[in-house]
Amino acid sequence: MQELVTILARHATDDVTPTVVPGLTLYRFNRGQSGGMPLIYTPMVCVMAQGEKHVALGDRVFRYSANDYLISSLDLPVTGTILRSSEEHPYLSFSLAIEPVALSEMVLNLPPALRPTDPACALAIGQVDAPLHDAFLRLVRLLDEPAMIVTLAPLITREIFYRLLRGQHGSMLRQSLAESGRTAQIANAIRWIRSHFDEPFSSETLAETVHMSIPSLNRHFRAVTAMSPLQYQKHVRLQEARRLLIAEGQDAATAAFNVGYASPSQFSREYVRAFGAPPRVDAERLRYAPVFAVA
Repeated sequence: MQELVTILARHATDDVTPTVVPGLTLYRFNRGQSGGMPLIYTPMVCVMAQGEKHVALGDRVFRYSANDYLISSLDLPVTGTILRSSEEHPYLSFSLAIEPVALSEMVLNLPPALRPTDPACALAIGQVDAPLHDAFLRLVRLLDEPAMIVTLAPLITREIFYRLLRGQHGSMLRQSLAESGRTAQIANAIRWIRSHFDEPFSSETLAETVHMSIPSLNRHFRAVTAMSPLQYQKHVRLQEARRLLIAEGQDAATAAFNVGYASPSQFSREYVRAFGAPPRVDAERLRYAPVFAVA
């Protein structure tokens, strides 16, 4: 892991550093966080090289540190908190975006015993074993050999995906790629909510849309996301409102209306519960704060 730390320390500037390797992003933070940062995890694998972090998804908390990886197979609203970081030993990690098309092709070649099973939580922590570490290291080494990226990066990335599919949490990944079954229905429900997050909807409407009974929808949605569909919608609404407040300078009432709240007072109450401060105070604080890590 030390070589990985050395390479990341050399290439990662403060906060978030996109790279020329497709899908690869580096993260470096020289201080911890006093509070968590809500964000949306898209399908990706995040590898911790140095430091420590916990990620909250609904009522579940995932804690990972050096030589661990976190894998997200669907779009998930989480809260991440960096626990251990300093100038001498900065938080160093990287994320690799998961390519569903590439994974789907690989799943077809897996033995039947490794095909999708029952739904599982779409977020998991695993340990980076020696073969996976070797593949991650070879990918990150390409930052020192940019001429090799076009040829080698796709090959190494496919190897990483294949090892993940066959690894500790491969079942969770395979479920997210299935075109039928409960996880596919929950993935469709997530996509529908994200497309209609600013509209009121009932459990009946969502269940009919994804062709599930209400009890089955609620049970399997919670199994995959650790929250109910309406809780998921609330998380997405509040995070979009926060973006509107910070990035577009909207006032609280306008942001509340734009994300679907009929009552500004309800919006403010839920915002304080989610982010620990009223909308205006939180927005002013974050406009001058550093970007927070995803991985």
